[in-house]
Amino acid sequence: MRLLHTSDWHLGRSFHGAGLLGAQSRFLDHLVDVVRAERIDAVLVAGDVYDRALPAPDSVGLLSDALLRLVDAGAQVVISSGNHDSATRLGFGSGLLARAGVHLRTSVDQIGIPVVIGDVAIHPIPYLEPAVAAGPLGTSERTHAGVLRAAMNRVRATPTDQRHHVVMAHAFVTGGVGSQSERDISVGGVAAVPPSVFGEMAYAALGHLHGPQQVDPHIRYSGSPLAMSFGEVNHRKSSAIVDLSGDEAVVDLVPAPVDRRLAVLRGDLEDLLTSRAHDEAEQAWCQVTITDPIRPMGAMDRIKGRFPHTLELRFEPQGAPVDLRPYAERLEARTELDVCCDFLTHVRGGAVASEDERALWQEAIDAARLGRSRSSDEGVVTPERSRAAGAA
Repeated sequence: MRLLHTSDWHLGRSFHGAGLLGAQSRFLDHLVDVVRAERIDAVLVAGDVYDRALPAPDSVGLLSDALLRLVDAGAQVVISSGNHDSATRLGFGSGLLARAGVHLRTSVDQIGIPVVIGDVAIHPIPYLEPAVAAGPLGTSERTHAGVLRAAMNRVRATPTDQRHHVVMAHAFVTGGVGSQSERDISVGGVAAVPPSVFGEMAYAALGHLHGPQQVDPHIRYSGSPLAMSFGEVNHRKSSAIVDLSGDEAVVDLVPAPVDRRLAVLRGDLEDLLTSRAHDEAEQAWCQVTITDPIRPMGAMDRIKGRFPHTLELRFEPQGAPVDLRPYAERLEARTELDVCCDFLTHVRGGAVASEDERALWQEAIDAARLGRSRSSDEGVVTPERSRAAGAA
């Protein structure tokens, strides 16, 4: 049995204002070619298929075409929803699609109903918002670790005769390294799930973190197929072929096509415009930081004269006593809680937030995120009235 593990397509996303749909389409072409060339039995997509709960028509059309071509290439497709997906919209028609070889898992009720392919039982677990999923899963622990433990208890209680068991999940697992482009899913400041939750599985196909990485010998993030922030400049994007023909999962990485590489440049303007060391960046998406003591006139036009695909220009003068970066850039490394507490400190003339006040802010942030999820059905899985779709 050969599986192809991928995730975090984020169809419809843009990169600093540049649309990615063309590059995403070419990645899906590549995926179809891999399925054919490597005789893949099943493609596992571990969440965040779309970038938003209400995807644009061209994103929906791209997914529809990709699913048809992947099945025509000889593979079944197993998809679980992520925190960016609308579970209800992504899961529409799941019972009917399962008959064609496309298995969608977006509901709590479907946890514990494996997709059986040959000698492998695949257990897709959709993204679980703790406050919503804890009750249906029968746990009082409203954390990511708590709801995933409860979900895995269902998986382990499922009677199957298959030799290998594979789980799919969309979560932040301890040991994983994040990047700037993932949305924070922490509850009460806690997001991490211990790898031990997935014990006894032959392989855990994870989604959410955009950098491809191995958390444990049998636990891996495929990462996103495309870079979505300049913090991913050193990522080597890939998909994972998982061979389950032996007693243990053997993983080979398949590099993803690079539509346009990233470059992060820093220096004074004249050096950036003349140094041959930057030749390779001339066709890359560029983030440029100018360090001249005084902001040069017409800097963006001059930079684009050499680096036409520059998407972001920063100014950080050497020796400047004040941080002159735009406000949005200064917030990139700050959590929502930090931003709120900074605001409180500002309006109170320097009095920092107490621990009780920080806890109250965190409660408000969690409630706001949950309210947004409920209003848009983004990242929320709910019990279905019928298990027919999962059983199909």
